[in-house]
Amino acid sequence: MEQSNQNNARKWVGRFIGLAVFVGAVVALLNVIQQTNRAPSTDDANVRANFIEIAPEVNGRLIQLAVKDNTFARKGDLLFEIDSRPYEYALQQALSDQSALEQQIIDGKRRIAAEGSAVEAARFTVDRSGTGVKTAVTGIDAAKAAVERSKSAVANAQAQLTLANNNLHRIEPLLQKQYVTVEQVDQSRTAATLAQGNYDEAQSALAAAQAQESQAELRQQEANTIVSESEARLGQAEHTVDTLDTLMSQRSARAARVSSARLDLERCKVLAPFDAWVTNLNISEGAYARAGAPMFTLIDTRNWYVIANYRESNLSNIHDGMHVDVYLMGHPDRRFNGIVESTGRGVFPEDGSVAGGLPNIQRTLNWVHLSARFPVRVHIQDPDPALFRIGATAVTVVR
Repeated sequence: MEQSNQNNARKWVGRFIGLAVFVGAVVALLNVIQQTNRAPSTDDANVRANFIEIAPEVNGRLIQLAVKDNTFARKGDLLFEIDSRPYEYALQQALSDQSALEQQIIDGKRRIAAEGSAVEAARFTVDRSGTGVKTAVTGIDAAKAAVERSKSAVANAQAQLTLANNNLHRIEPLLQKQYVTVEQVDQSRTAATLAQGNYDEAQSALAAAQAQESQAELRQQEANTIVSESEARLGQAEHTVDTLDTLMSQRSARAARVSSARLDLERCKVLAPFDAWVTNLNISEGAYARAGAPMFTLIDTRNWYVIANYRESNLSNIHDGMHVDVYLMGHPDRRFNGIVESTGRGVFPEDGSVAGGLPNIQRTLNWVHLSARFPVRVHIQDPDPALFRIGATAVTVVR
């Protein structure tokens, strides 16, 4: 009887212990689930940092390579230098062209200052020459009228002379026959002599009028020549102003060439834009660097990130600004502090795609559904540049 009671007691103790173990397991499971929800963690994370490819902006021979692969460079340190002699020559040529243009502008201004009064004088001369042309034309008209009058006087004097000579020739034979007196013959001879004098005087007056007409025509030609010369001087003076405007318009282009040449010369030396690690360097001094062709990569050490992929079921407990404990796989004894910066808004779906404008849904159904993972960007607040490497595995716990 006593033995039976002991067996029953043992059974109850065993059942109690089993129940306690079961309850403890359930409690532990619930605690783990609660802790997982309260502090989601993942080891599907890796370290990231911003990086840039360093490429020269000018072509040339690489004469100095100041860094080595996998070394640290401070902001402002020399990375490499390209032979600058061709760009020094180009800058000197651009400066020389700019100086020559400025000298041409100065000379043009001097000519304008010297010819400023010449322009007004040329305009006045043109106006005065035009008046002279009009006066010469009037003089020609007057001279032509005087010639016509002289011709009429010559014709009249010639007619008088012919009449006097005819009378004389008719009277002289009648003197021998005493049909006329000596006095009448003398009168006729005197009339013929006077008519000859009048004719000669009319001829002289005609010659003088014709000479005046020729002089008036010469004065007109001279006036026309003066007008042409004055207009030419005026056009030359105005052309000087136009030429100066053309030279002035070239100033900006020459200045731009100088600035471009100076910028190309400055680009021969490339400095580190920030504190960075040098990586992927596979070039040596003496190589010909081409503009835009990457030479190596700079990893920006100012900001480090961890991209942690969390299940979609955990995203409701992760918010921007939450604190994150970060551990590196290579240094699990070090804990780094991070802040949730952002959460990814999309990943490529594996179970469907768009074909022909309509969703292409798989007809099979998996009994086990895997949660999608979305990237959470964590900014590291206290990174150690000596330990952090792009692509290193990390463990994150969101607190």
